[in-house]
Amino acid sequence: MGCPNRKTLSFILIFGPIYLHGALSQEAGPAGQRKPFFERLRRLEEQFRSFQEVTLTHLQAIASNYNLSYNIDARFRSLALESQAMALAVNQSQAALQGDLGHLKTWMRKTHRRSRKVDSRLLALGAALSKRSQQHTQERKEQEAQREALSSLALDVRALQDTLAHLMHVVQSQGARLATLEGWLQVAGSGTTAPAWPPAQPGLPSPSSPKLQGARQALRALPESRDPPQDFAGHLQGTREPPGPGSQQAWPPERPGEICNMGPALVFPNASTKNVVFLRPGFLLGLQALSVCSWVRTASGHLGTLLSYATEENDNKLVLHGRDSLTPGSIHFVIGDPAFRELPLQQLLDGQWHHMCVIWTSILGRYWLHVDRRLVATGSRFREGYEIPPGGSLVLGQEQDSMGGGFDSSEAFVGTIAGLAIWDRVLVPREVSHLATGKELPPGAILTLANATSVGGFMQRVNCTCLEFCP
Repeated sequence: MGCPNRKTLSFILIFGPIYLHGALSQEAGPAGQRKPFFERLRRLEEQFRSFQEVTLTHLQAIASNYNLSYNIDARFRSLALESQAMALAVNQSQAALQGDLGHLKTWMRKTHRRSRKVDSRLLALGAALSKRSQQHTQERKEQEAQREALSSLALDVRALQDTLAHLMHVVQSQGARLATLEGWLQVAGSGTTAPAWPPAQPGLPSPSSPKLQGARQALRALPESRDPPQDFAGHLQGTREPPGPGSQQAWPPERPGEICNMGPALVFPNASTKNVVFLRPGFLLGLQALSVCSWVRTASGHLGTLLSYATEENDNKLVLHGRDSLTPGSIHFVIGDPAFRELPLQQLLDGQWHHMCVIWTSILGRYWLHVDRRLVATGSRFREGYEIPPGGSLVLGQEQDSMGGGFDSSEAFVGTIAGLAIWDRVLVPREVSHLATGKELPPGAILTLANATSVGGFMQRVNCTCLEFCP
């Protein structure tokens, strides 16, 4: 666009002075030619001025076109840089979006898995509540039957009281007749003529009458106790059954005292998901019975997860955790999710050392919970005939949402665990009492804290001479 204009300008600058020089050289001609010459020179000057104006206009247009093309190139370069920056930002946004989508997918999978667990637990809880309501209905029917039996018993007692009152009246009458008979016998023994037998009082049976003989048999059948009948009825009505092991009777807490030589203790200082302990090699064989005992001291308002055993097919094969419990201080004892039982452990929330034992057997599905040597909960029909499979991951202090991982800080245990041991059999009460008093360890333990490996995070493994010196 600029090349033709540049050639035109060069042509004018070269041939313009030559033309003017030729015109000036003609001034020396004859005088007759001066006038036309000056006229032509004037016209040439006018043409040159107009041509100069046109040239200046063309030069200005060329300059403006050059500035415009320069500005367009600069703008193209800036647009190219902006497009590169925008492409880089788009790539970064896509990478961040993909990362967020990956986290969202992971969170959705975990949420879906937890929702399934919650649904299954809700179903199990609904089944347990329906069973409990049936039990309450049966208990109410039994109580109504007992009330009816008590009311009929009270009627029988009243009838017995009336019979006894009548018999007492009969006995008193017969006593009066016997006294009269003795008086007549004494008179007959002294040689005097015995008076005639006094006439029987109206309404009183004779000594040989069947009615009096039946009364004598009834008197012989009565107990020798001389308590009034109404006292006996009151004793029946005031009878109460002693509280069972599962009752909510408040037992006084029993402190451990001098409990020493418990081996290492594990301190979980906070709820970090890095505070995890693996017990290896785990369960090498399937378990149809289980006993888990440990000294526990918690520093938070909830128990968290004490123990978690997960396999590839189920991440809740065996769990002791207190996050989803209905009552604060309670713990869920899970065997083969979704089956669980809620165990009361409110005593463990006082910040002191407590000894606990959770025992289960597949025979009739019996289970027991001992706290400080006392049986605080028991039951049956919990995973009857079930076997805990081997080959899983056994973790202390965290709840596994997947085998060996998927930890959540809201389910972590905060506190100290000491003297933990696991048996593949049912411990008897004497063995539990020995453990709670610091005596010998029952034989046959398959796992202890000596099997604790991969102690990570902020955890500490400490060796305490006695429990009272543990942090």
